[in-house]
Amino acid sequence: MRTEDVLAAIATGLWRWDNASGTVTLDGEAARLLGLPAEPVVLPEVAVRSRFHPVDWNEINGIINLAVAEGTLAEARLRIMDVDGRVLRTVRSRSKPLENRAPDGATDYELIGTIQEIAEPQPGTTAAHTPITGDWRRSREAFLLDAGRALAEARSTAEVLRVAASLSMPGFSPDGLAVFGVAGDRLSIIGHHGHDPGDEGPFSDMPLETDYPAAEVVRTGRAIYLATPEDYKRRFPASWPLAQRFDRVSWAFLPLIVAGRTMGAWMAAFKHPASFSPDERSVLTTVARMLAQALQRAGVAESERELTTGLQRSMMPQLGPEIPGMRIAARYVPTGGGLQVGGDWYDMIPLPSGRFALVIGDVQGHDVRAAGLMGQLRIAVRAYASEGHRPDAVLSRASRFLAGLCSSYESDPSGEAGGQDPDFQSPRFATCLYVECDPATGLLEVARAGHPDPAIRMADGTVLMRPTAGGLPLGIVPDTDYPTTRFTLEPGETMMLCTDGLIETGGHDLDTGWARLRAVLESDAHESEGPAAGAVTADATGRLGTAPHLAGPQPGSPHFEPPHLERLADLLVQAVHGPSSHHTTGPLADRREDDIAVVLLCRDSADLGRGPAPAYPARPARRTVLTVAQVEPERIAGARQQIRELLHDWADPDQVDSAVLMVSEMVTNVLTHTDGDALLVAEAVGELGARRLRVEVADGSDELPHKRQPGEMSSSGRGVLLMEMLADTWGVDPRGEGKSIWFELHEQSKADADPEF
Repeated sequence: MRTEDVLAAIATGLWRWDNASGTVTLDGEAARLLGLPAEPVVLPEVAVRSRFHPVDWNEINGIINLAVAEGTLAEARLRIMDVDGRVLRTVRSRSKPLENRAPDGATDYELIGTIQEIAEPQPGTTAAHTPITGDWRRSREAFLLDAGRALAEARSTAEVLRVAASLSMPGFSPDGLAVFGVAGDRLSIIGHHGHDPGDEGPFSDMPLETDYPAAEVVRTGRAIYLATPEDYKRRFPASWPLAQRFDRVSWAFLPLIVAGRTMGAWMAAFKHPASFSPDERSVLTTVARMLAQALQRAGVAESERELTTGLQRSMMPQLGPEIPGMRIAARYVPTGGGLQVGGDWYDMIPLPSGRFALVIGDVQGHDVRAAGLMGQLRIAVRAYASEGHRPDAVLSRASRFLAGLCSSYESDPSGEAGGQDPDFQSPRFATCLYVECDPATGLLEVARAGHPDPAIRMADGTVLMRPTAGGLPLGIVPDTDYPTTRFTLEPGETMMLCTDGLIETGGHDLDTGWARLRAVLESDAHESEGPAAGAVTADATGRLGTAPHLAGPQPGSPHFEPPHLERLADLLVQAVHGPSSHHTTGPLADRREDDIAVVLLCRDSADLGRGPAPAYPARPARRTVLTVAQVEPERIAGARQQIRELLHDWADPDQVDSAVLMVSEMVTNVLTHTDGDALLVAEAVGELGARRLRVEVADGSDELPHKRQPGEMSSSGRGVLLMEMLADTWGVDPRGEGKSIWFELHEQSKADADPEF
């Protein structure tokens, strides 16, 4: 009996589909099953395609492409239509794609296979698992969309493996997963799920020549499906004992391919039988492709993070050994995106004199060049400081260094220094604040180059901005002078140095940004483990605010203790970025608009470590010192602001206005009637509601003020009259070469000042 007769007896036809010529060859039985006369025929592709249901044609296209890629059989169920669009019958097709190479080198394929009529899907056959329409396809598409989104959001290899382990495939789900990676000629397992710790031992390092499915997948780039243990034992007898102990009955090994390169293999193992129908293989193949891309992205991201972390660690110094009587804390937060490196830096430099220097700076930009210039500038500043130069000389030399460094890029005619990127060759500037500190006395000498002023948190929690003299940012003018400002960090006080990213991030300007930071510095949140009065909190809307303050610090309150610097540094950064969250948008999401660097320096209290504190310690004094030079009359406004900040919680606002007016008059008189500078010293002592403010303004002139009777149109001569009217007491003290004019105010409530009769 001929083969054709046998096939016809079981209603099975033969066909040959030549994709290159666009023709289909059918035997008599195949023609009958397609609704044509029962005789052998060669038809154009379009004539045969018109006999298939349109949905089924789209389905078989994907199945054939998958079979071509994997080198497996293409199997599908097809509905045959008549000319009126009615379904005549359902057939099952099984075919083998064969590649054909044309003389011109082009590659095409042809299908050789069978079609057989089936009444209904039978249990245990592949057709039973291959519905053409309905909920399975919709659930598959939804699953692939969810899987693609989840894998795209994974940021590390561990997250990718965790996502892969959580995937629940429609209709069948593996209970054992493993991902293999390739390094040279070795195959190793880089992650697994559904196995006990240590189970990966035999697979942790094996040659690619090993008789193991994952190794063969990597060698050939083709998937391997093992539907039964017998299939596994027959094809891979050497490695079957390793797989047998896991009690699985079906396995799928798929290549992880990215850009034509096989980077590993993915194993999906099942405890229940899996027939690996075309639809199931299609899902597994799609997941494998997404998994490979996710692993590659994660690997690149991890390499970049490792690179940037190493770069940051090499550029950001350690704060060095402990300094007796001083405590230091620092934070650096790079801007988001890219390599996450920028131009902000800080440093602590031991000096030959036994002192130390704190430096904080910000090179223009957030790119790789800014990071490179930052590293070079930091080394230069450290070298100049280590030579023993004064703060003004250090910044002058650093400005000349940066200007010369940028000019070398700008003037390079070959473009080798910066490539062809014009931004890389453009000049850059940097702001910087250099503080030389004497740990024995707390004396600070500050030189500033276009950088924000430091802030001082006094022993009682009051925060003042400390105005300092300054010059242009580094690198703008090579030869620039930087005046030095001297003041003393008193015991219990904390100085904060920061870059503008801490102030202006989140849409703030200098004023509103300082107000935000001041709320954190003056709060008690950093002095205890839990939230305290005034602690920075977040409400339900995500806005940052402060908890209600107590009615003033009480004797013995921890408000008098030095702040916990590490916790305070964390709170300052959190006030800008909000609580860390990778799933929340809006005000609580990290804001990476600019780099952030912050350094905190605290001088310990004089009695720290000398036994228990007294039961009712006195409130620490608030004290500020400011010099107003003849060439800087604009700093009179800074003196007025200093007094207002010093008396921010004074009971009577009218007394604050009086103090500001008298200070302005006293400093202005020094600049107008003498040739020297004015030294302002203001101090508030005592408990809340009963404090005493003493303000002294000293100058180098021996001429004493005297009372005059200014006319109605006179613009001067009212200083002494104001002192008599507004001050509780005032006076003039001769001091060698010069004098000191002073006044005192005693705090009183508004009701006490203006009693009702």
